[in-house]
Amino acid sequence: MRGPNDAILKFPFNYKVTFCLYDQTPQQRHIIDSFRPDIKSNSFQRPRSEMNIASGIPKFFPLTMIQQEGNPYVRDDTMFIKVMVDFDDMAKTLLPYALSLNPGLPLHIQQLMIKQEAERRAQQQSQQTPTSPANRPITLTMPPNDETQSGQTIFNIIPSPNTTNPNDRSQE
Repeated sequence: MRGPNDAILKFPFNYKVTFCLYDQTPQQRHIIDSFRPDIKSNSFQRPRSEMNIASGIPKFFPLTMIQQEGNPYVRDDTMFIKVMVDFDDMAKTLLPYALSLNPGLPLHIQQLMIKQEAERRAQQQSQQTPTSPANRPITLTMPPNDETQSGQTIFNIIPSPNTTNPNDRSQE
C-alpha cells in the first residue's frame, strides 16, 4: 500500500519483522514470531498501487483461541500486538529483553536500552572463563626431582586452536 514516506524508504523491504502478542496475565507467556521478507515478492517492492498482496505470518496465533472466553491475550476487549522492524540485525537472544521494555518509552530510549543491554552481555561474556574441553587445564605428569615432591604439576595452558589436549577424552 502506498504511503507518504515511500520516497525516503529503502526498497525492496528486507528487514526482519517480529510480532509479539502480549499475554496480559502475570505469567507473561507472550507469543513471539518473526519472518524475513522474500524480497522477490511484490509485497516488499516499492508500492505501485493502493493495494498489495498480503504477506506475513499466516498462522501466528489461532483466531479461535483469541475468541475463547478468559484467554490471557484479551482483557476488557483489548489486546496488544507489538511489531518490531529490526534495522540493526538484533541478536535473537535480545528479543525477549527488547519486547519486555515499556512500550510507552520513546523509541530512541528503547533502542538505547537495547544497545546497552547488548554491550553489557558482550562484556559479561568476554569476562567469563572459557569452559570448552580444549580450554581446560592440562595435567602433565613429570618425574619427581628436587623441586617437585609429588611428581605431578598442573599447568594452566590454554592451547591454540590447532593444539590437542591430551586429557580430552571427548573424541574417544
